[in-house]
Amino acid sequence: MNLTTLAANAPKAELHLHIEGSFEPELMFDMAKRNNVKLPFASVEEIRAAYDFSNLQEFLDIYYQGMSVLLFEQDFYDLTWEYLERAAADNVIHTEIFFDPQGHTIRGVKFADVVGGISRALSDAKQKLGISSKLIMCFLRHLPEEDALATWDEAQEFLSLIDGVGLDSSEVGHPPSKFKKVFALAKDAGLHLVAHAGEEGPPDYVWQALDELQVQRIDHGNRALEDQKLVEKLAESDMCLTVCPLSNLKLCVVGDITEHPIRKMLQSGLLAMINSDDPSYFGGYVNANYTAVIEALNLSREEVETLLRNSFIGSFMSKSEKAVALAKLDQYLSQT
Repeated sequence: MNLTTLAANAPKAELHLHIEGSFEPELMFDMAKRNNVKLPFASVEEIRAAYDFSNLQEFLDIYYQGMSVLLFEQDFYDLTWEYLERAAADNVIHTEIFFDPQGHTIRGVKFADVVGGISRALSDAKQKLGISSKLIMCFLRHLPEEDALATWDEAQEFLSLIDGVGLDSSEVGHPPSKFKKVFALAKDAGLHLVAHAGEEGPPDYVWQALDELQVQRIDHGNRALEDQKLVEKLAESDMCLTVCPLSNLKLCVVGDITEHPIRKMLQSGLLAMINSDDPSYFGGYVNANYTAVIEALNLSREEVETLLRNSFIGSFMSKSEKAVALAKLDQYLSQT
């Protein structure tokens, strides 16, 4: 069995997935018609053509445009369920999903409908697909912290459905320190803390996420490699980096997939693992990301196995849940 097939068939976790970024053009077009929302596209093909962009901001423009068709709880359920079916096909058995409530409530969509639809799909996936999950509410960093604090207040009655908070959207010019107050509130409430840092922003943003936000996981983290002291800190603390190869390629974080730093991360002792980020926009779900780096970097079996194990080790599953998942993975690997 070749390594791409081994990785594809292996049980795995995905920890960096924006549910709004899994919006396939077909579903977007159908939902626009269902909800009588006018898109500036005449066909599915035109939507797919609009997914051709060259930087983070161009991506975010179409990303938020796509959000406009999401209006009701069933829309969020359908979006989430479609992702979960694709995740199941990629043998994902645990997923930790980001959602962006500010991108919806600003349009007049009820917070209850957003979190209700997503969480209902996650619950159904546990029963029907065998996928466990965590739900992470992200704050949009290009907006003021006051907006994040207002969202935090709005989320209070739904905290039983939310496992953590994160930080996403345009990174450059919006340092993690900007959101120190709202992350402190989330920490006090017992939620998990993660943040996008070191994708387009400098290593200092990773330091800020660690020191000022006190995050438990770094999303992306590529540019951390530019700072040896930071690399040592990340390695010593077993801080998980949720790496997204095809996203990095699409957004020109790397010029070519053969330049991707995932192997260097592993060689540096970092707890890096593979994710799809915004798969419908970036050209592939989680297995496609494994395939891309396995083939481009000629990864060894040991490296592939480490990436698969790291997907569970870096998760927010309980110790017992991790043990069960890792045992399942080890059983698979011992038979292949």
